[in-house]
Amino acid sequence: MAIAYDNVLSDSRMLSSVPSLSSSRYQSSQIAKAYRQAAQLFLTRRLPEALSTIEPIITPPDPDHVNGSHNGDLSAFAPVASASRGTRVKVWSFYLTFLNSVVELGAEEGKHAFGSTRWKALVSKCRDGSIWEDVVRDGYAGIEGDLDAEVVINLATLLLTHSPSQRLNQQRLETYLSASANPAFDVSSHMQSSAYLQRRPSQHNNGTSTPRDLNTRLKLLELYTLHILPRNDEWDYAREFISMSEVLDDERKEAFLLGLHSLKEEKEESETREAKLRQQQQEQLEQRRKESEARRLEQSRAEDERRKREEENRRQPRGSDEVFRKPLHRQGPSTSSHASRPAKKAVSPPPGLYNRASSMWAAMQALITNTAHSMTANPMAVFRTLLFLLAFALAFGRQDLRERIMRVLRNAWEKVRRTVGMGVKVSYI
Repeated sequence: MAIAYDNVLSDSRMLSSVPSLSSSRYQSSQIAKAYRQAAQLFLTRRLPEALSTIEPIITPPDPDHVNGSHNGDLSAFAPVASASRGTRVKVWSFYLTFLNSVVELGAEEGKHAFGSTRWKALVSKCRDGSIWEDVVRDGYAGIEGDLDAEVVINLATLLLTHSPSQRLNQQRLETYLSASANPAFDVSSHMQSSAYLQRRPSQHNNGTSTPRDLNTRLKLLELYTLHILPRNDEWDYAREFISMSEVLDDERKEAFLLGLHSLKEEKEESETREAKLRQQQQEQLEQRRKESEARRLEQSRAEDERRKREEENRRQPRGSDEVFRKPLHRQGPSTSSHASRPAKKAVSPPPGLYNRASSMWAAMQALITNTAHSMTANPMAVFRTLLFLLAFALAFGRQDLRERIMRVLRNAWEKVRRTVGMGVKVSYI
């Protein structure tokens, strides 16, 4: 059976390679040229032109223009399906990078560049994961295990970045890992294209035949176990997959498990921080609600007090007129009598010793000055004064008169002293 299968493959290779050699070279040249032009347009941010340039080589031809069956080539699939491995990787990697940039444009700029319908269709390929199916169907004849590992990495990364759910990404990557590790030998599928006959033998070795293939395989495992499975909360399965992997040696297994543990701790810490943040936000909202309620109550009380004051102010003029009008009629005479009384003079405090001495000295000076002036102006008055003093001296010379005068003077002086003392007390009060 194995010999018959090898003969079929050999005959198919001989029949398909010779007639299509020149056309295959021409098509490869056209694919490479279209790729370079699209890349240049992409670098200059002319995204619509880049898309229109790359689309013809990644889109299958119209079925009406395909004659018969596959005829030993890939005419029913996208032109890139018949290109060399390096060209395929470049074209599909470019297209996936292009889609990532289209999504990152945003709705406003994206719709302006491509139109609303076209932009939504391109974004939908990345978010619902349908781009994976498009690449497998159009670029690899529908054979999942034939995808180039670099293209798979870019597909998984694109879905990891933009797809809200990673379930489809996990399923597709598991299917690829299983198919590439255990390829199924389907004679009818392999007879469709000589390109696949040339490409399939490299898939029989777990993708680790060269250091480059091993490095690519490690990237796939890292993407699967440390990014996609944790996004789906498949922590235990990721740990088990790493431990059971035949590709990873003990050192790499330990590194992968350590990275998985760190990622889980980071996620738990992030969830704890988010929970605390939500709690703080809830407490702040509650505090703001209480403050708002307190301000509302305060404003309500202030408004009530203001209304009460306004009501009291509106009632007060009538009440005050009634209160003050009647007493004015009844107590008119008494009010007028009180008004006619002179106001009490303010009592000034008694002068000090220095002020009294100054006043006495000024009074003596005034007396001497007035006496001198009087003597000059009216000599008769002075003469009468001298006669009075002479008579007073003669009368004062008698003892009985002198004692009587002294007694009268003492009594007068005592009255004057008491009067002055009472005045001083009143002034202090």
